[in-house]
Amino acid sequence: MLDASDTAKRHQRSVVGPPLDFQHHLRLLEERGLLTRIDRAIDKDSELHPLVRWQFQGGLAEEQPVVVSTGACQEIVIKGSGLVGPGEGLASLPIPVSTPGFDSAPYLTATLCITRDPENGVQNMGTYRGALKAQDRLGVRMSSRPGGAGGYLHWRKYQKRKEPMPCAIVIGCAPVVLFTGPQKLSVDQDEMAVAGGLAGGPIRIVKAATVDLHVPADAEIVIEGLIDSEWLEPEGPFGESHGHVALEDFNMSMKVTAITRKRNPVFVSIISQVTPSESSVIKKVAFEPMFLAHLRDQLGIRGIKGLTMHEPFTNLRKVIFLQFARGTARTEVWRGLQGAASLRADCGKICIAISEDIDPANTDAIFWSLAYRSNPGEDVQILTHRSAGHGPKSVVREDATILIDATIKHDMPPLALPRREFMERARTIWNELGLPAVSPQAPWHGYLLGDWEDRYDVYARRAVEGRWAESGEETAKRRREGLIPETPVRSIEKLAKKS
Repeated sequence: MLDASDTAKRHQRSVVGPPLDFQHHLRLLEERGLLTRIDRAIDKDSELHPLVRWQFQGGLAEEQPVVVSTGACQEIVIKGSGLVGPGEGLASLPIPVSTPGFDSAPYLTATLCITRDPENGVQNMGTYRGALKAQDRLGVRMSSRPGGAGGYLHWRKYQKRKEPMPCAIVIGCAPVVLFTGPQKLSVDQDEMAVAGGLAGGPIRIVKAATVDLHVPADAEIVIEGLIDSEWLEPEGPFGESHGHVALEDFNMSMKVTAITRKRNPVFVSIISQVTPSESSVIKKVAFEPMFLAHLRDQLGIRGIKGLTMHEPFTNLRKVIFLQFARGTARTEVWRGLQGAASLRADCGKICIAISEDIDPANTDAIFWSLAYRSNPGEDVQILTHRSAGHGPKSVVREDATILIDATIKHDMPPLALPRREFMERARTIWNELGLPAVSPQAPWHGYLLGDWEDRYDVYARRAVEGRWAESGEETAKRRREGLIPETPVRSIEKLAKKS
């Protein structure tokens, strides 16, 4: 017979996931060489915490990227005269035109642009577009909006030093690195280290061939160069993710010093114009959890169930839907709306609160909620003096915010679709008949919304059983005179009960 402790140990071994017992956790750490046992006596008052403090003062190295001497990304190195001949340099790469008929040049889009802070040495990765200007020159656009891109903030520091900024543009690398680069991490946090955490091991990096930077050793192609910190060059037009063509701006100019690559590289390009696009998908999987965590953890919003950033055409930033549990206090709904609208300067122009039964991916359901669950006189707030954020520069630069509470605020009759069991039975028949495949979009069945009585269930059951006449006999006994049509039954019968 097993005692309780034996059963617990077996359960721990069988469960896949983190240990649920602290001592089990310590055993796992020791097995992996991550636990140090100290035999000598340590004074708990004068020595213990100072001793532990040393691990944060450089005593233990964090798992950062591991530097290797050579990498596949440098099997071929092109520099000097090899960059400027006809069809050489950047012209040798199959860089496409993203928006034919509007773009001014072929553009690099699936980039990881690596720069380094000249003061603390921390590298930053970001996804910035790059326009072909010559065989050995690129136009680079690094966002200078409030907060600014990491590369732009580095550029400002090089500008003060009157030095060109080294830059390495990576084309094609491990998806975990490609995904991490464009995320909005702290500017002093090395995205390559975060990518290693996601991958479960350090990313292999190698010293760039001509600039003082480290790049993923197994990248497909790396374009190295120096970005002028004084002179800016007109760049654009280019089809942008806000759904319009971005016209000319003065942006950075990069002199290419080398192109390194694998012997047989794969060139990578992504769609980044009208959304949904590959660009917006990369942002969406990071932005939505970031916003939801901010509302739940930093602001402590109660009742928040989910957050969805509208993607088609609006590019995530402009329209945000917040899902709340039924019965959430209005104060929490409004705090959530205000929190979502203010987290980032370029996100949350229109924030709409909906109840959890509304599918935020179904625009028709959103309009239904706006139409029947919101009162514009009470449930809409307009906040002025908002930054215009991400969008064409030809529009006015000051904007406003719209907050709408379209949650259900009181009990309502059921959604007028057949109940789930009837829809599922019909779907089975549909499939048996070999009819065209269907893609259910919520809501595809009726459900209760609080305003319902038990006798209505009886009526409904009789109706599908063909016994509707029994209900007619009952309602005949409840007839009234002296009323006008469409008088609610409950208002009269409740009044009669009170009297």
